[in-house]
Amino acid sequence: MAIVAGIDIGNSTTEVALAEVSGDGKTFLASALHPTTGLKGTVQNLRGIRLALEKAIEAAAWDRGDFGRVDLIRLNEAAPVIGDVAMETVTETVITESTMIGHNPSTPGGLGIGVGVTVAYDDLRNRASGESVVVVIPGSVDFEAASETVNEVVDKGLDVKALICQNDDGVLISNRLSRPLPIVDEVSAIDKIPLGMDSCVEVAGPGRVIEVLANPYDVATIFGLSPEETKQIVPVTRALVGNRSAVVIRTPMGEVKERSIPAGEISIDSPNGRKNVDVEAGAEAIMSLLSVCHPITDIFGQPGSNVGGMMERVRTTMAKLTGLSIAEIHIQDLLAVDTMVPQKVVGGLAGEFSQENGVALAVMVKTAKLPMQAVAEAVSEDIGIKVEIGGVEADMAIRGALTTPGTDRPIAILDLGAGSSDASFMKYDGSVELIHLAGAGNMVNTVICSELGIEDPELAESIKRYPLCKVESAYHVRQEDGTVRFFDRPLAPDLFGRVALAISDEILQPIPLRVSMEKVRMARRKAKKEVFVINALRALEHVAPAGNVRMIDHVVLVGGSAKDFEIPTMITDALARYGVVSGRGNVRGSEGPRNAVATGLVLSYGGTS
Repeated sequence: MAIVAGIDIGNSTTEVALAEVSGDGKTFLASALHPTTGLKGTVQNLRGIRLALEKAIEAAAWDRGDFGRVDLIRLNEAAPVIGDVAMETVTETVITESTMIGHNPSTPGGLGIGVGVTVAYDDLRNRASGESVVVVIPGSVDFEAASETVNEVVDKGLDVKALICQNDDGVLISNRLSRPLPIVDEVSAIDKIPLGMDSCVEVAGPGRVIEVLANPYDVATIFGLSPEETKQIVPVTRALVGNRSAVVIRTPMGEVKERSIPAGEISIDSPNGRKNVDVEAGAEAIMSLLSVCHPITDIFGQPGSNVGGMMERVRTTMAKLTGLSIAEIHIQDLLAVDTMVPQKVVGGLAGEFSQENGVALAVMVKTAKLPMQAVAEAVSEDIGIKVEIGGVEADMAIRGALTTPGTDRPIAILDLGAGSSDASFMKYDGSVELIHLAGAGNMVNTVICSELGIEDPELAESIKRYPLCKVESAYHVRQEDGTVRFFDRPLAPDLFGRVALAISDEILQPIPLRVSMEKVRMARRKAKKEVFVINALRALEHVAPAGNVRMIDHVVLVGGSAKDFEIPTMITDALARYGVVSGRGNVRGSEGPRNAVATGLVLSYGGTS
């Protein structure tokens, strides 16, 4: 009799299956999981392995640190996956031809459009009667003094068209003016606004967004721009799309300067030679070329380009973590997804961003025995237990998935994790076809961050995991499916009017973004479809008999991402078109879709399943 621990090192979690093995019989005692420490497949995983094993031993009703009860640890062969974003066009646009202010304060004053020459507040009384001006009011001026002075000069004949304020005084000033004016406030860099220049201020009404300053041809009409100048103003107008207020100031003495880093080409090596594709061609072109290059021996990025820098970072990072030379690091797969990437517009006065087309890439480094052997040796030395490398994840996952009640050979599984999407197909005779593909839960987070301009990975993870709602009163919310839910107790005041995540029936977490619920939902679902559905189909094409997905009858979904509230449904809908039945697995009839690989590592011990 022996106690065997199967340990699956994933990109996000490390899972353990603890079992008693006697002859051909295997009795599972406990299971556990703990967040993976370090990059998957490196010695940094040691702490996570130890903590996960401690939890499993405790769940088996033994002393938590009693490692002496375990005779053997079996590890999976872990393939690291690193995700990054390669821009289709990386352009730094320095706006000197037209200065822009489009920071979208929550409470601008007044509404409408005002066109005039920018004038300092202290210079107002010196301006000629009938002159059209836009007044620049610094933070040192009180809102009452500002409104009195503006009313005074208007009464004397000065044509004040709009106001630009440093303080959050837009509404206060607007309420005290003798006639309504568009007012943009909260402009922190008020001292950088060029004076004596033609300008246009636009403020939209509540619930609406600006139209004129977000349209390059309207801006061209206002400032009398030539076709070439209109082309140069596009980065400004694109950055202002969706704002409720904005300012554009023309400074004709300047020029527009651009510094571009080419997106570059991706080179894919296979037995049929090397094939190249430009990142600017988009994700569809990249994935189409990738599909005809299997088996892939390596993938490179063009030196000096954006994607070349990304690929080099991947190789350098993996070389440092594994102790291998860069020449020994090979990329075996990538996933490309079209996305929008917010790029800061240099020259704006309030941190404006312009949405640029981009391509998000996840790449998988080829599994090597040496790095995993180093992990095994480190675990054995630290815990004092014999450690061996069991098998590749996809093979182990299908063995674990077969413990789902109602399953039998032939069977296909999709193992949906954080870093990779793996597929296996086991025939009647027990032979297995398998594939590891880059891109899974972490890639979804990358795309969500890109689409919504998020820098916090934990926020992106929460948006991926939980449904949305809009808090419409102290006692009710409108859920993302349109239904209304009422509460017995009043909701927290900071939730009112906010888009929130429904963490549980009682817990709502507001999202710190100025975006609609529909936009967040669309970004989340787009990311999941373009990562998981695309990967599910291309993975099954690799393992299906004759490469025909229609020849697969049943697919079982396992892995952490299979627990997602909408990913399994998306994959089921996609596979239904091929006549394939799919569903979430229930490993050992008790674990749900989790623990498949760890269970498979135990079941494959001794060459049996």
